[in-house]
Amino acid sequence: RTLGVHTISSRGIPVQEKANKEERVIEFKSRHISLTRTSTRAQRNRQTIHTMDFGAGAGAVGAMGNQGAAVDVMSWYMEIPLISRLYLTGAFLTTAACAVDIISPFSLYFNWDLVFQGQVWRLVTSYLFFGVFSIDFLFHMYFLVRYSRLLEEGDFRGRTANYVLMLLFGIICISLVAVYTHVHFLGSALTFMMVYVWGRRNEDVRMSFLGFFTFSAPYLPWVMLGFSVLLGNGVTMDIIGIIVGHTYYFLEFVYPVIAEIRGWRLKRILEPPTPLLWLCGTYDDPAVHLHQD
Repeated sequence: RTLGVHTISSRGIPVQEKANKEERVIEFKSRHISLTRTSTRAQRNRQTIHTMDFGAGAGAVGAMGNQGAAVDVMSWYMEIPLISRLYLTGAFLTTAACAVDIISPFSLYFNWDLVFQGQVWRLVTSYLFFGVFSIDFLFHMYFLVRYSRLLEEGDFRGRTANYVLMLLFGIICISLVAVYTHVHFLGSALTFMMVYVWGRRNEDVRMSFLGFFTFSAPYLPWVMLGFSVLLGNGVTMDIIGIIVGHTYYFLEFVYPVIAEIRGWRLKRILEPPTPLLWLCGTYDDPAVHLHQD
């Protein structure tokens, strides 16, 4: 029964007040549903735009598609950390120069006698040439960019000088071993060193080999080594990379912990020198103290 504002329902609540509450609840639910639908539409629009951009960059036909692909490749290239980007650029330009006969691979390979005679550039160029443009070259570039980038953005984030020191350590050790093993192009060994160090630093990462079986990241170098054996390829460079990578891993990540526990005076062995820190822009002068009130 309706008796105006003062009419009481069976539960003792004014009917008009109860009706107002129900209207507010319905209005709130309507707004909530509207906002939810709006948010859902916005999310779908963002996904659609992202998919369209990816499709345009992947293979759209015409000038707009080619421009989108160039932008995507350039953005991917610029997102690579500095040291990894420089290494990739050097390897690509060296291979391209050999492909058009600007330089010859015979002037790039590692030979200690020629280095001793003054051709010191071979200490660097032997790590930049990965063969002619082929599927094998693409695989080498993939592993180089992937694991160099993962290291530089992971354990060496904000420590560019330490990452450069790791590469210098690998180049020196691999070159010394190459004197006695008579190998000429050493870039694959340095890449294998990166893979080994990354695997040991990411023990919880699960990986899959061709979809057949899964394994932990530390076993990745050994899986790649076994695959090379099955294909009948040489494994000398792979073994050198594993040995040098294990040596670096011990000196950089294991030895400091042992030295700290046992109280040894020399806490770290692989510490970047001050000029390298200045060059990489990561030098922090301990004598400088800013006074703040």
